[in-house]
Amino acid sequence: MIMHIKNLRLRTITGIKDWERKDLQDIVINVAIEFDGTKAAETDDVANSINYRTITKRIISEVETSRFHLLDKLASHILQVVLENEKVKKATVEVDKPHALRFADSVSVTCSGERKS
Repeated sequence: MIMHIKNLRLRTITGIKDWERKDLQDIVINVAIEFDGTKAAETDDVANSINYRTITKRIISEVETSRFHLLDKLASHILQVVLENEKVKKATVEVDKPHALRFADSVSVTCSGERKS
């Protein structure tokens, strides 16, 4: 199964210019989490699934206290947080920085990884 956390809107310090590092900026996070949901589907028990609330709270805590210069590093850091959950097999994280460019809706970085056995 794949679970999605869509359009998680947070604020953090990110960017390389001095003015970007003074104020919190909006970012939008999307996460796709691949896991074995067979037992969860059979039992209807959250203990056999991914607790998306727990993962989301952890992402929020990490992002709101981070001060990375690059979206690349922020996306990679979020991916590592997600992969810490032992039920996660693979994950993809996309981080958007709205209005980073004058004529674009946003700039985004996407990274994927899988749990090391």
